[in-house]
Amino acid sequence: MKTPSSDPLNPDLSAFIESAVPSVWALETLLLLRSDRERRWPVDRLVAELRANTTLVNDCLGGLERAGLVLGEEDSFRYAPASPTLGALCDGLEAAYRERPVAVVNTIARRRPDPLKGFADSFRFGGWKS
Repeated sequence: MKTPSSDPLNPDLSAFIESAVPSVWALETLLLLRSDRERRWPVDRLVAELRANTTLVNDCLGGLERAGLVLGEEDSFRYAPASPTLGALCDGLEAAYRERPVAVVNTIARRRPDPLKGFADSFRFGGWKS
């Protein structure tokens, strides 16, 4: 029996998560920036607030910026969805993560490649040939 927190998400929200939010770290970064929409966050403050390392935070910010969710200005970043549709999807993402975190995390995890499958496929496709 499925619990409400693990039920599948709305297909549009799932597609958005799969295309724009590559990791739980990226999700946490997005939600932190979104929590104070006008604030410009220097990377070092994000690193401290998220208790992460600079490389990880920069990777998250780069992906979120490419997805049109945040904007880099000088040495800082802020939440800035490129369209009202992206803003609405972020609203839905925040609500879903608050109400059904397992479903959101499962959606993020589903997009990650299976390392064993990748290893096995490398033999099948000749990736390990000398």
